[in-house]
Amino acid sequence: MTLQQLRYAITIADCKSMNEAAKYLYISQPSLSSSIKDLESEIGIPLFRRTNRGITITPEGDEFLGYARQVAEQYQLIEDRYVDKKSVKKKFSVSMQHYSFAVKAFVEMVKQFGMEEYEFAVHETKTYEVIEDVKEMKSELGILYVNDFNRKVMTKILADNDLEFHELFPCGTYVYLWKGNPLAEKDTITMRDLEEYPCLSFEQGTNNSFYFAEEVLSTYEYKRIIKANDRATMLNLMVGLNAYTLCSGIICEELNGSEYKAVPLDSDEIMSIGYIKRKNTSVSPLGKKYLEELEEYKKRLL
Repeated sequence: MTLQQLRYAITIADCKSMNEAAKYLYISQPSLSSSIKDLESEIGIPLFRRTNRGITITPEGDEFLGYARQVAEQYQLIEDRYVDKKSVKKKFSVSMQHYSFAVKAFVEMVKQFGMEEYEFAVHETKTYEVIEDVKEMKSELGILYVNDFNRKVMTKILADNDLEFHELFPCGTYVYLWKGNPLAEKDTITMRDLEEYPCLSFEQGTNNSFYFAEEVLSTYEYKRIIKANDRATMLNLMVGLNAYTLCSGIICEELNGSEYKAVPLDSDEIMSIGYIKRKNTSVSPLGKKYLEELEEYKKRLL
């Protein structure tokens, strides 16, 4: 197995075509195909399925390519720093479910480190993509929650992907709504109170399992439910339709504005907010600082 073969496999996966990959790599298609066949023979698994419509990645190939990308990226960093003598910025990336407090913690961390020596990325995305990002090293950390309902399934998925979950803090369940909503002045809200109002839920795409839902009580039979893709749309729907969503109760007025509030839900549901990372890896100084910023939110729950 050679680094060149790994780069060939990655390029084919990115191009989704053997011919297009060969053009990109400036080699003949037969040479590329032969190199990949030798690699598949050596590792004992098929990386791609070849059809008249092009190629698709096999499940075994998808896992192998995750490791191949790690090797190629690490080699590129070594080459840039020690061979080409490039000044390489240290990188930190985090993926998260739609939590404004997690974005705020990222902002505070960036302010302290600055952007002259560091390159940052933040991905507010779907639950499954949070897991994939950390698995494939697109992000060092992923921020999500587990509870009694999804814990067993999530634990297995994380273990299968060589990832582990670390709790940051537990929190109750709250109703997040516009301050003009008739329910906003209540001390607590029941599910019966919410029956006539639209429930908002983050769209999870093709991986739309109840276990991947970002809101607790995902199996509850809501009379009215609306799917959305981002927090800004959620906030607009709260105002326009007196809609609501269920959340951790940790709100960030600096990012979402002061026109919204979180009211406790009359429920025993407990969310465990935490981070995921790759097993047997250390958290970087940037990652540690980010987790310290997140820990600050624990004080708000005490």
